Formats: sequence, C-alpha cells, structure tokens
Amino acid sequence: MAPAEILSGKAVSAQVRERLKKQVAEMKEKFPGFTPGLAILQVGNRDDSNLYINMKLKAAAEIGISANHIKLPNTATEAEVLKCIASLNGDPAIHGFIVQLPLDSDKPINTEKITNAVSPEKDVDGLSSINAGKLSRGDLGDCFIPCTPKGCMELISQTGIQVAGKRAVVIGRSKIVGAPMHDLLLWNHATVTTCHSKTSTLAEEVGKADILVVAAGKAEMVKGEWIKPGAIVIDCGINHVPDSTKASGKRVVGDVAYNTAKEKASYITPVPGGVGPMTVAMLMQSTVESAQRFLEKFQPGKWNIQYNQLTLKMPVPSDIEISRSCIPKPIDQVAKEVGLLPDEMELYGQTKAKVQLSALKRLKNQPDGKYVVVTGITPTPLGEGKSTTTIGLVQALGAHLHQNVFACVRQPSQGPTFGIKGGAAGGGYSQVIPMEEFNLHLTGDIHAITAANNLVAAAVDARMFHELTQNDQALYNRLVPSVNGVRKFSEIQIRRLQKLGINKTDPTTLTKEEVNMFVRLDIDPATITWQRVLDTNDRFLRKITIGQSPTEKGFSRTAQFDITVSSEIMAVLALSDSLDDMKRRLGRMVVASSKRGEPVTTDDLGVTGALAVLMKDAVKPNLMQTLEGTPVFVHAGPFANIAHGNSSVLADKIALKLVGKEGFVVTEAGFGADIGMEKFFNIKCRYSGLRPHVVVLVATVRALKMHGGGPAVTAGVPLPKEYTEENLQLLAKGCSNLSKQIQNARMFGVPVVVAVNAFKTDTKAELALVVQQAKEAGAFDAVECTHWAEGGKGAVALAQAVQRASQTPSNFRFLYNVELPVIDKIRLIAQQIYGASDIELLPEAQEKVTLYTKQGFGNLPICMAKTHLSLSHDPEQKGAPTGFILPIRDIRASVGAGFLYPLVGTMSTMPGLPTRPCFYDIDLDPLSGEVNGLF
Repeated sequence: MAPAEILSGKAVSAQVRERLKKQVAEMKEKFPGFTPGLAILQVGNRDDSNLYINMKLKAAAEIGISANHIKLPNTATEAEVLKCIASLNGDPAIHGFIVQLPLDSDKPINTEKITNAVSPEKDVDGLSSINAGKLSRGDLGDCFIPCTPKGCMELISQTGIQVAGKRAVVIGRSKIVGAPMHDLLLWNHATVTTCHSKTSTLAEEVGKADILVVAAGKAEMVKGEWIKPGAIVIDCGINHVPDSTKASGKRVVGDVAYNTAKEKASYITPVPGGVGPMTVAMLMQSTVESAQRFLEKFQPGKWNIQYNQLTLKMPVPSDIEISRSCIPKPIDQVAKEVGLLPDEMELYGQTKAKVQLSALKRLKNQPDGKYVVVTGITPTPLGEGKSTTTIGLVQALGAHLHQNVFACVRQPSQGPTFGIKGGAAGGGYSQVIPMEEFNLHLTGDIHAITAANNLVAAAVDARMFHELTQNDQALYNRLVPSVNGVRKFSEIQIRRLQKLGINKTDPTTLTKEEVNMFVRLDIDPATITWQRVLDTNDRFLRKITIGQSPTEKGFSRTAQFDITVSSEIMAVLALSDSLDDMKRRLGRMVVASSKRGEPVTTDDLGVTGALAVLMKDAVKPNLMQTLEGTPVFVHAGPFANIAHGNSSVLADKIALKLVGKEGFVVTEAGFGADIGMEKFFNIKCRYSGLRPHVVVLVATVRALKMHGGGPAVTAGVPLPKEYTEENLQLLAKGCSNLSKQIQNARMFGVPVVVAVNAFKTDTKAELALVVQQAKEAGAFDAVECTHWAEGGKGAVALAQAVQRASQTPSNFRFLYNVELPVIDKIRLIAQQIYGASDIELLPEAQEKVTLYTKQGFGNLPICMAKTHLSLSHDPEQKGAPTGFILPIRDIRASVGAGFLYPLVGTMSTMPGLPTRPCFYDIDLDPLSGEVNGLF
C-alpha cells in the first residue's frame, strides 16, 4: 500500500486565508467604511499565549480584519474580566470575540463563567454553553463551531471523501476538541464512537475507523498498527518529547505514531504543520462569517431600533395620560440600539441614564450626521410648540422614515415647572417620556449647578470678610499653612502667582510686597456680579441684604438670588466640549473687579477644582426617549432671554457621531429666532465648530394673529374670539413677523423649513395662507403639522421637507466677526436681527464697554438679554417693528461661558410665582408612588 498523502494545514490554511481576503475586500467595497472586527482578550502574559495571539493578529491583518488585542494584567479580578467582556459584547464594531485560554491570573477566576459571558453571536471560538448546545442538537447554521474541530473538518473535506456513512472514531472528550468533533461528525452523518484514556478496547475501536481524529494530549499514543488501512487520520496533538539531536533538546510530536501510521492511512496530518495552522484560519473564517451575519441583519450605519406603536385617541388626552399609556423601553436597550457600549452608560433607574464622555473619544473618527435647529417666530406667552415640534420631527424621521435620529433638548427648570409654564417635555403625542422624570430633577444636574454657583458666592463674601479683618501675614499663614513645619503652594495658588508675574514655588521666598499681592484680591463690593441662585420662583429673594449676623462684624451688603438656570455655570455646562474645557471655563469665570479695576476670577478665589468636582457628573449628557422610542439627549438648560438658550454642545457632538453620516440630530433653540437661533449660530456654533444644515421655524396661526394686532394672549385666560374664528386679514398682517424671522435665519446662509403647528381652531384657509406667506418670504418649504395630535405621523411631511433641505448647499456664516468693537457687534444684532435703526448705550453700559475692552474681553461674542415677546425691547411691540432705538442699560460679562451679555430693557432673573401656581394640582399617591396632577 502506498504511503499516506499528507494533509498540509499550512497549504490549506493559506487557501482559506486567500479566500477570506477576497470576501473581506468584497464586503468593504459593498459597504464602505465597514470592516470585520475581531477582539482577543488576554489575561496575564504567558509566553505561549503571546505566541498564539501574535499568529492570530498577523493572520487578521493579512485578511483585512480589524483585530484588537486587549491585555489585562495578571492581577485582574473575575469582575474586571467580566466588565471588559460586557463592553466588547456591546461594541457593534466587534463581530468576533475570543478569550485567550488559559487565563493567567493571580486571582481565582471561573473559566467557564468567563467563556459563557461572551455573547453567543460573537463567540467565534464556539466555547459558550449556548453554542455548544446548538452544535450538540445539530443547529450547525445557527452557531459557532470551535476552531480546531472546524479546521479538522476542512482538512477532511480536502480528501474528497464523503463523511456521510463512514465510521468515525474520536479519541478525547474535551470541550475544545473532542466533544465538538464528535457532534460535528455526527451531524455530517458519520457513525461516531468517542474513546478516551479509560476505553479498554482502544486499539480495536481505532481499527474500525474510516476517519480517526485524535486529541488525547499523549505523545504517540495511537500506534500505526492499530489503524485501519486507507483511513483518514487527523492528529490534533502537540507534545514535546526528548531529542538530543535538536538544539532545544526536544521535538514536537502528535498523539499518533506518525512514521508507522502513514504507512497504513490514506491521508494523514503532520505535526507540526497539520491541524495547528487550520485553527487560526478557522478563527478568521468564523469572524468573517459573523461579520456576514451582522450585515444580513443590520445595514452598516443603520440602527436596529424598536419603535413604539402609538394608539391615538380623540380627543387627545392629557400629556401625563399619554405619557403613562406608553411603556418606555429599558434605557440600556435604547443605548444598545444607538450604538452606545455598556461601560459608556450610568443608569439612573430604568428610564434614564448618563452617557460617559469616553463615547465621544471612541467615535471621534465617525462622520457627523445632519444638524437641524428648531426655532420659532416671536411667541405668545403660551409658547408655540417648539419642543413639541422637535419631538414630533424626530419621531417622524425615526419611527416613520427609518432614519437614525436624535433629539437634543434642554433640561427644564423646577421654577417654571412648579410656577406657571409647566413641563418642557413636549406635548400630546410628541413628548419625552416618562414626562415626570423629565420634568422633576432628572439626574440632578441643576442641583449640582446650584451647589457650585453658591460655593462661589460663599467664597466671594468669605474672602472679602477675611481680607477686611486680617493683616497680610495672618492671611498668608492661613492661605499657605505650615504642615509639619513645611509650607507648600497648591497648584491653583501657583497659577495665581504666575498670573501676578511671580515665578516662585517656595512659599518662604516671597517678599512682603509679593505676599500682599498674593493674599489681597481686594474685591470692590460695588462690582460684584456673582449672585446666589435657587431653582425656585421666589420673588422675595430678588433683592436681599446679606451679612446681618453679629459674627459678620457689620460687613453687610445688598445682594440677590437668581434662578439657577441663569447661572453662568449653566452656560458653561452647555458650551463645554470636554471635562477639561469645562474646568478651564469654570476657572476663568469673573465674579467681580478689584479696586484696581482688574477682573477677579473663580481661579483667583481658589475654587476651580472644587467646582469641577461638583460638576463632574453633570457634564455627562442624559439619555431618554420619545413616546415612539427614538433617543433623546436632555442636557443643560440656559434661559434664552438672559443666556444663550441652547442645550449642550457635548450632547450634540455625541449624537452627531452616533447617528452617522446619513442621520439627523435635531436640537432646539430657546424662544424666537431673534434670540435663541441667533445665539445658537453666533455663540454655540462658534464654540462647537459645528455647522447646521437646516433651520426649522415653528409658527402658529394664534401667534401670527397676535402680531397682526389681535388682543393680548394671557396664560390661564380663555382666548378671545379673534383667535378661535377665521380672520385672514389679521393673520396676513401678522405674517410680517414670520417673514422677518425667515429673513433672520437666511441671513446665516441656512435653508429654512417652516413648520406650521396646527391647532384645532385653525381653518384650512388660515393654514394655507401661512404656508403661502412663508414660501413667498423665502422659506425652502412650509408644511402644516399635526404632531401634537398624531405624533410622528403628523410630522412626516415636515420630516421629508427637512430631508430635502438638508441636501441643499448650506453656506453658513456668522453675523459678525468677534474682533469688531463691542458696540459694533451689538449694533449689528440690533439692526440686522431686530430691525432697530440704532442702539443707545446708557452711561453704565458705556462704562462696561470701556472696562471689558480694557480687561481683554472685548473680542467675546454677544449674548443679548432682552424680552422674548417682541423683536424689539418692548414686549408690547408686535409684528416686525422698525425704526426704533434699542436701549442698552448695562453689559455683563460671562467670561467663563465666553460671551458678553448686554441688558436690553428691564427684566428679573428670578421669576415669581403666580396667584395659582402649577403646584396646586400636583400630588403624590402614597400607595403607588405615582405623581398626579402633573400637566
């Protein structure tokens, strides 16, 4: 009989790798940007594991697979390994994932628990109990097969001999080779016998085998004379035996006595060079198969997201009834659907979570989606439905047009929630759920801002008190105390010394003059701009006197409380693009001027680090969902009449990466386009570097009738008949405001889509007139919307218009260059956006222009603080007034946030409670724990 033909694993594996290389190239061509991903998790640093891993990494690189080697130290605990596995399970870029065995750890780790933690659909080693179970019952098309048995089958197939009907013997019963090899042969229709070290008739069983697979781990255990003539012999063993002829003193042999076996077998695998190379090749093949399964299920870039089906009712129930009629998806499911990893989430219960900023770093190379801002005409005191339109639009884009889409909205303040406005979750069938979670506390970001803001306020007054009651040396001894006989500057104190031009780090070397400069902030009380804040409408805190306790030794002064969301820290949160950026902004916030006219910052007060610690969780965006299951980021909430009125840059940036190139991020700018939108463009976009594609301008027949000369609209009072009966003349006159706001948006080079938010009292003729007027004024399109009553279905036409508009060129430009003088920038906004003929700076404002220019703040953007109820400074002037003089009574600086804010007219930053606040209707059911009477 002729000697056996050698089944070369090297040759066959090379063919497999070449085939896989072509398949991967075809995948990448068909799905640009897609690459099969393999992760190899190693615990410890075993030399043999390092060798095997390097072989796998080399093969992956040759084929075009993106391989990621994650190496944990041998001190890693079981919990740490499981956490890493959970992260890799959730990573959509990883299609195959193996844990390199054995685990080389000093800590006790249950290997079976670790292998079973790997997601079955990524378990390309086929070692999990689920994949083993599927293999044992014959579900070969729905599982991963361990790589060595899979490689053995590939080698057997190379012989051209049919497995079906043959008698096969497997020696060995390990989970990695023997047991799965038995199952694999069985389901390929062989008659299989499994033998092992306790089999008493081993030679007899081997002699019956047409196909023999040996994986016993014992050198040359199977003798050549046992083998049936013409059998196929697959040797999986790798053993070292002494050999004095080798430099190493040993050689590698298999479990079969090769030299005698090859004389009887028809085919045989050598050791080395047989099964070994096939194991790596099959790992690559399983990874490519997993990537193909992924592509069959998911289109790259498209989320696999579950949407909620709305059951619409007429008349439309209350917002809270609608919210509770829909069961939210678990928030970790939402996170997974949009491509966030488990370790990027911090769950706050079942319906809300914070997102780690590490997600932005991971996604930095992803292309951004389309950026849409929702704004409005000048509103009535009731609001015209921007938030509702924002949510309706994303529901239409997501649940109805199947686009990746995120809403990014502001967090509501407790003040308006319990005062007069109610919630800010949207309304009707277009809202964020659960609305009570959205409107009440959420994850505590506003409380963190309150704590941080008031820490600064306390530090200001405490520093002034101590400077007034102590001499220089006493102050120095307390600011730089001696600890165990050694004085040491803190990092923040070294920054202050450098700011003063004192380049010393040894506290004992300062001169008396330098000590004086260091310890004396010398705050001028008349220049203090930093106020205390509270997230409650408390009109009696608008002006207060502080320092009346005898312990304050007569150092009292007049101060005030503002609402928390007006704090500069809120604006800092909204405009920061990283934790480090937030810390820098917090440190450069100006609280007052010294008596020498120099700005005094929070860094000078020494509180920067403490503020960053208080804000470290608040900087992470909050994830929620809409009624129809589309994702929402809820983050930051600066008011638009006294700040820039936009949700956070960080939320927008993370969302734009998650939706991908063809997706949409819809964010909202507070109040009318003359305020929130203008600040969105000139402040937020300037700092974020993001460029918008579309403006959605929300209009209502009600507001336009008001602008046409209709009677006053007052919250809590029934609408006059002018608003409930058709009046085309009044409406046409009021469209001047719509035309002006369209003009304002187009001034920035961005296409405008008008969303006509329809109410049940609007007639078809009125709605058609608004659409016509909007198009004549230059809108890209104008669409009637019924999302309040119909959810995303009622905004599909709007969503389609936004899609079309996003394809047109967006020639975005800023209104002004920040290098212009402060007065020129204010004048440009007043004339171009508001329609004023000029501005008038009152003496106090003129003094501030001079001061801030001298202090180096003249090149900051401008954030106008004015009424939202008119394009002018006078809330009674409706429509599109022109020719008026805009009075600027004062200018303040939010240096940390990065803008100057001129005060136009008079307004309070601490709202008051009305006669009948919203909280009259709010209560808690003590049995169920449900919030009742909320909106």
